Amino acid sequence: MRAVRRWRWAEEGWREWLRRSTTAVELFTRRHESDEYEHLLGAGAYRDQLVEVLSRAAPRDCAAAGLGCTRRLDRACREPEICSQDRAEGPDEQVGREGPLPGACDSFYLSHRHSQVWIQFSAGARHRAVLWSESPQGGTLWVDGTRVGEDQTLDVSGQWLDDRFYAVRADGPVDHPAQDYQMGNLASRIKSLLLHDAEQSRTRLLVPGPDEAWTCPWIVSDGRTLLVYAHDDDVRSGIPPTRILPVG
Repeated sequence: MRAVRRWRWAEEGWREWLRRSTTAVELFTRRHESDEYEHLLGAGAYRDQLVEVLSRAAPRDCAAAGLGCTRRLDRACREPEICSQDRAEGPDEQVGREGPLPGACDSFYLSHRHSQVWIQFSAGARHRAVLWSESPQGGTLWVDGTRVGEDQTLDVSGQWLDDRFYAVRADGPVDHPAQDYQMGNLASRIKSLLLHDAEQSRTRLLVPGPDEAWTCPWIVSDGRTLLVYAHDDDVRSGIPPTRILPVG
């Protein structure tokens, strides 16, 4: 009887994909039965096992499991007749994906107790980032199943650059001249940037110098270089980047 109640939450349009994907079924069950899993495993093991499932999930697995997507964070996909179709190769392998379109969106959201989880796929869906955040500790990041940036206090969301680099803001240096901390908040005013190269499994921390006021740093890729801006508004305003990094 319990199984019947559990599966009533499955969207009819996603049931064919659930029949084909054991990962989608496992993700669906762990999402809707989170209290039972957490009671059995404990909070830490539940998180680690869920991250492992998410690290091998495809976008359609996340959509079929009922996670919120790029278009609507608070509810499951409402157009599985389109999003559940096989994804076609094409120019969208270099840009972000927002449905409805074959293959589903490229970003999904899951709320769990006092935590929020972002699952973000690279443009070609070859890589995925799982960013688990619990206030006020900040985010914990896995890329393709590997823990990244363990020694950093990360923001709650990041961004993919094409199909290779993942960037997320981190706390800036404590000795920066413009550094400041809000009372009762671990987040710093001046930020650094954690940049992970999924192709080479290499991570580097970009730290602002004393004359660089990175309050909301952002990275843009032009295919040959990575352009680092002190604030995301600078991209739209035409303000020059503070740094230019070669992609290689």
